[in-house]
Amino acid sequence: MNFPNKYYDPKKGNQLYQRYLKELVLADQLGYDAVVVNEHHNTVYSMMAAPNLIAAALVPQTTNARICVWGRRPISCSPTALAEEYAMLDVMSGGRLEVAFPLGTGMEYWAHPVNPATARDKFRESLAIILQAWKEDGPTTHYGTHYTYRFLNPWPRPYQKPHPPCYIVGTGSPETIEIAAELGFGYASVFVPQTRARELNQSLRERAAHYGHTIRPDQLPLLTFAYVAETQEQAEQEATEHLRFFFEDLLRTTPQYLAPPGYLSVEQLKTRAAMADKLHGGFDLKAISTAFFIAVGTPEKVASQIGEWSEWMDTSHINTVMHFGDMPHWKTVKNLTLFAEEVIPRLRSGVTTAGAVAAG
Repeated sequence: MNFPNKYYDPKKGNQLYQRYLKELVLADQLGYDAVVVNEHHNTVYSMMAAPNLIAAALVPQTTNARICVWGRRPISCSPTALAEEYAMLDVMSGGRLEVAFPLGTGMEYWAHPVNPATARDKFRESLAIILQAWKEDGPTTHYGTHYTYRFLNPWPRPYQKPHPPCYIVGTGSPETIEIAAELGFGYASVFVPQTRARELNQSLRERAAHYGHTIRPDQLPLLTFAYVAETQEQAEQEATEHLRFFFEDLLRTTPQYLAPPGYLSVEQLKTRAAMADKLHGGFDLKAISTAFFIAVGTPEKVASQIGEWSEWMDTSHINTVMHFGDMPHWKTVKNLTLFAEEVIPRLRSGVTTAGAVAAG
C-alpha cells in the first residue's frame, strides 16, 4: 500500500504492458475460451488500475476469446459511467464481454475516498443502477440513498441481451453472497481455502433458490493456478520460485490495510484474522497446493487435478492463472502453450466436467 511509487519505472512499465498484452492475445490464438483482466490499486504486483483500458486494447487484437473484466469497483466511480463503458466494450467486441463486480479488498479503501462502513449498501445500489441502465428503455429516473439520476438514459446499450454475463467476485462474506444470490449473478471466490470455496458455492445455490434463481455450473468460476512442464520435477523446478515470490512477497501486507474500520462485520473480522497467516507470507508448495487450487506438473496430472476439482466444486468454468509472481515471458508462453495443447483437450474430452477455460 505505502511502498513509495518513486520506484516505478515508466520505461519498464511500457515494456511490461506490451509483453502482457502479447501474452493475452496469444491465449486467444491458442484457443482459450476467455482472457481475464482485473483491477488493483497502490500495489506493485498489478499495473492494471484501469482494466477497461486493457480490455479495449484487447478487443481489436482478439477474435474468439471472451473478454472478462473482473473487475471495476462500481462504488469508486460513477455507476452510469461504468454501465456505459461496459456497454461500449460489449458492442465493440460483438458481444464477447463478461463482467465481475468486486466490493474491493480492504486495501482499495485506503486508495480511494470511499467509506467502508457504507460501502456494501452503496455497492448494492450501484448494481441496481447499472442493471436499470442496461435493461430498461430510457430515460428513466433513480432516487436512492447514494445516487440521484433525473435522466438515466445511457448510450450505447449492451450488445448482449439483456446484458453481459455478470458475477460478483470476493472472499466469501455472507453479505456479498446474498447480493449475488438475490440478483442471480455468478460468484467467484478468490484466495479462500478449497473447503471454504466449496461451501460458498453451495451457499450461493441455496440462497439463489430462495430468490427463485437456479445457479448453473458455468456461473461458478473456479480460480486455479497452473504450471505445466514435461516432467513433474521440471514443473516444480520452473514454477516454485515464482509461486513463492507471489505468496510470500507480493501478497504480504500490513494487516491493518486488509480490514479498514467498518469494512467487515465483527464475525468476518475474526475469521479473516485467523486466516491472515495462511494468506500473507510463508510458503510450502505441497501445503499451499493442498490449501488452494494450485496444480503443478505434467499435462496429465494438471488435467486430472483440475478435472477432479471441477467435479468436486460442481463447476464447468475454470479460471486459470498462467503467469504469477516474477515469471519471465518464456515460461509464461511455454505454460500457456502446453496447457492449451495438452491440458485443455483433456478437459474438453468428456473425461471431466470442465467446460470453459479462461487464462488470466
